[in-house]
Amino acid sequence: MPATPPPALRPYLTARHDLLWAEADAFAAEHVAPRAMRMEAAPERVERKVADLMAAKRWFAVTVPPAFGGLGAGHVAKTVLIHRIACVSAAAAAILQATLIPVGALLNFATLEQQARWLPAVADGSVLLSIAVTEPSAGGHIGGIETTAERTGNQWVITGTKARIGNSHLAGAHLVLARTSEPGVRASQALTAFMVESDRPGLTVADHRPGLGLHGFSVGHLDLDHVRVPADNIVGEIGQGLSVAQSSSILYGRPNLAAVSLGIHEAVVATTTARLKARPRYRGTLSDLPVLRDRVGDMEARLRAGRILAYQSVHLLDQGLSCDADLINAKYLGHQWAMTSAQDAMELHGAQALDRDYVLQRLWRDIQHTYPPAGTGEVQRIRLADAAFEEDHIQWSERLAADAARAHPDPTAA
Repeated sequence: MPATPPPALRPYLTARHDLLWAEADAFAAEHVAPRAMRMEAAPERVERKVADLMAAKRWFAVTVPPAFGGLGAGHVAKTVLIHRIACVSAAAAAILQATLIPVGALLNFATLEQQARWLPAVADGSVLLSIAVTEPSAGGHIGGIETTAERTGNQWVITGTKARIGNSHLAGAHLVLARTSEPGVRASQALTAFMVESDRPGLTVADHRPGLGLHGFSVGHLDLDHVRVPADNIVGEIGQGLSVAQSSSILYGRPNLAAVSLGIHEAVVATTTARLKARPRYRGTLSDLPVLRDRVGDMEARLRAGRILAYQSVHLLDQGLSCDADLINAKYLGHQWAMTSAQDAMELHGAQALDRDYVLQRLWRDIQHTYPPAGTGEVQRIRLADAAFEEDHIQWSERLAADAARAHPDPTAA
């Protein structure tokens, strides 16, 4: 794994990004690597210390303007942090990226008063966030959401269940998407986003149950039983929930997952090349065999292409340029290529890959977790087909990212 940014990324990185790269690598080596094996050995435990340490660095507010206590560093910087942490532990990177998605919703849709209420708490680490969209029956199908919110005076009463919510056990508040109109109303007007504090009566979080991978990362169920929230906890406008969720998924969720996939991909290639160089065979090592070098060359080609896609797309986003399809493509191909390389690595390692404590097994399991969130491969391909037919009429990267850049210019930008 490159100790410094590869030359191919130079067009997208500033001196500030270089510093963040080095800082993230040092942090991962000192704080994440020693815990990665413990997280793997005790998957029933939610990792909290790494979250506290990242919060102390204000990384959960990497895209939050300095006026609210954040770093104001932009989307490339966010990708650098997630990517470099994921090289050592995808679970630790998932903790970081999961809070950054609702942060994006607050930046793009919340009022100034709401931003002043929530974002400084995120910046100082006193409140982490989750975004609660997915449900047991509907999955990620936003139009099928069954959680309801009914108005009673100046309050809303929310009832329903959310499933597979990242940071569910760490979050001090959840951005909950609920149905505020009767079935039959257009999906674009039927849903509303609410900030729901974790200590609200009626809100319970089911016990943590570890998944296939990302051990230490909290992914749980939220049960909302007539949870009351004030009207000023609505993010955006009533009926604007679909826009809040879709824009956050495209501008934050997809590039975040591309960065996680990239970190895993780099670890897969580094682990494989180290193994092949160290394993004796005939009068040399396995790395001397042309048949194996051919497959490693394919892995390296995928890794280099995935790296460019991940960083180019968020660079365009930081520039306020139209790039929705690029963000989607980075997530789609980033996962697909990393998954293919992980499978190749498993085969190249032979029986060694099957040892429970060997790192490659963790990497293979972790990469499975970047497929479903923010849209499966099928969803991404449909969206890319929309772009091919010039039918992707809403460009969130234009409507929101450019506005944010104008409102909060980066003083370090060249």
